[in-house]
Amino acid sequence: MSLFNIGLSGLNTAQNALTTTGHNFANAATEGYTRQNTIVASSGGQYTSQGFFGMGSNTTTVTRVYDQFLTGQLRGAQSTSSSLATYSDQISQIDNLLADQKGGLAPLMQKYFAAVQAVADTPADPAARQGMLSAGQALVGQMRAASNYFDQLQSGVNTQVGTAVDQINSYTKQIANINGEITKLKAASGGQPPNDLLDQRDQAVAELTKLVGAKVVVQDGGTYNVFVGNGQPLVMGNDSYDLKAVASAADPNRTVVGYTLPNGAVYESEAGSITGGSLGGLLQFRTESLDTAQNAIGRLSLAIGQSFNDQHKLGMDLNGNIGTDMFKLGTATTLPNANNTGGAQAKASITDASALTTSDYTLKFDGTNYTITRLSDKQVTTSATMPVTVDGFTVQMTGAMAPNDSFVIQPTRHAAAGFDMAITDPAKIAAASPARADAANTNLGSGTATLGNVAQGFTPLTSPITATYNGSGYDFTDASGTLLSPQPTGVANGANTDYAIGGLTFSFGGTPRAGDTFTLGSNAGAVKNNGNALALAKLQNAKTIGGVSSFNDAYAQLVNDVGTRAKSVQIASTSQDSITTQIRTAQQSVSGVNMDEETVSMLKFQQLYQANARVIQTASTLFDTIIGIGR
Repeated sequence: MSLFNIGLSGLNTAQNALTTTGHNFANAATEGYTRQNTIVASSGGQYTSQGFFGMGSNTTTVTRVYDQFLTGQLRGAQSTSSSLATYSDQISQIDNLLADQKGGLAPLMQKYFAAVQAVADTPADPAARQGMLSAGQALVGQMRAASNYFDQLQSGVNTQVGTAVDQINSYTKQIANINGEITKLKAASGGQPPNDLLDQRDQAVAELTKLVGAKVVVQDGGTYNVFVGNGQPLVMGNDSYDLKAVASAADPNRTVVGYTLPNGAVYESEAGSITGGSLGGLLQFRTESLDTAQNAIGRLSLAIGQSFNDQHKLGMDLNGNIGTDMFKLGTATTLPNANNTGGAQAKASITDASALTTSDYTLKFDGTNYTITRLSDKQVTTSATMPVTVDGFTVQMTGAMAPNDSFVIQPTRHAAAGFDMAITDPAKIAAASPARADAANTNLGSGTATLGNVAQGFTPLTSPITATYNGSGYDFTDASGTLLSPQPTGVANGANTDYAIGGLTFSFGGTPRAGDTFTLGSNAGAVKNNGNALALAKLQNAKTIGGVSSFNDAYAQLVNDVGTRAKSVQIASTSQDSITTQIRTAQQSVSGVNMDEETVSMLKFQQLYQANARVIQTASTLFDTIIGIGR
């Protein structure tokens, strides 16, 4: 082996190393670039009688300084960070809406109850009555606005799901194409790694995991297979399988993710199977926070509306008429599954707003029994017949369900959208009690009689009834003097005795004398009476929701739940970002381009190049010397 060849081999090795170092310099700012090293090996030795003499060096390959474990950790951390960041951004919008102390629901509910109290204070004042209607209109308007805002958020999530799916498909196609190119180049180069293509593939996978929690499996030949959800393939070698943004079979207003099978068929992903990345964060936000908040607003509108309607119909307005509904209420939504084979139609109606929850439900039929499952906690109600009542709503069926058919029931989801005032005439506010008890001027005792309670579905008094004390109790006669049949039965109530007549309970007390009479009759014309207005005002603090919460309590709980979750997700997002930064720093310390280190390498390989050039120069000098001897 000549000294010329040895020097030339070293020169080539140094040049290759300088080229790699220069490539590192040029890509120091390239996203996803992995630092490369030139691997140099000895060319071996040539045997002589004096021993083996070296034949120089050669470049065997150029490799990436790559840590598969750290890279995998970084992908997972970035996926979680993206998921939490998306969730935090979305839920903050709900938090800002509900917690608004000026334009939110809380101040409007306070103003409405203040207006109701104003009517109770001055029931004959037209201005107070109009103020109550105006405050009610503002309240229902804000309820509808909140419902509309939630619908916009739902629509926005649908759009973002579609956009994320398109981006995911773009990356999976890119990864599959790069898989094919890497395989070809490896085969053409005798197994040499195409480092820049490997970086491009890793970067595409990193971007993919920011969108969805994908899992990467490295095959024997270095090919990447990518899976999502419960093991559904996105990339298999050179082939990619698109995700689809499809309308849910259970709820056509809801965009979900569908998988594409190798045979081209598309089927809907299971709830909760798509996690990680911005797509996973979106889906988690919709299920955990958006649906629940929208349902809670709907339940609140139904609770306020139904309780006020029920109480308002127990009073009398300025025209002497029994009160009607004060509010128009929204309705429950029932959605048939797109895969149903039978022709049955289900309808859900609200029967008791105080018993409603903030959950959605599924109705299924197995061929024998109907099952209604509360989705929030999977509690099941089973019945062999219809209708079925559960949690404040009743489900009725038209036609027969086929086995395995199902419906989604949303008792409160869109209820707030239908919330409105049912009356616009101030005179129709039923502020007065529907009946009264008047003592005769000729009474000698100190007996008293008052209207104590009004039951739902009571019968208004169209003609007066006279109650006459007989020494031990009261006899009740109609306007013609005929005893009522049957006679009301007295029920002790502390120091008083209660008598119920057609749903109206009159309470008698004091010390009457035999022959004393009281006239029980309609309260028409009593424009200054505030009996029912006081009962309406008391609804503000009544435990009308589930028997444990008032309207303010329920709304405060919603605000607190959303605020707590928003803060919790924000904290988790900040913490995860810190973890991701630490992992990225560790990964870059191995694979990133360090300018100082590359500068040292550049100087080292420059000196190596110069040294080998000197070897060639020395060989040339020796050759010239030998030639000179021959002269």
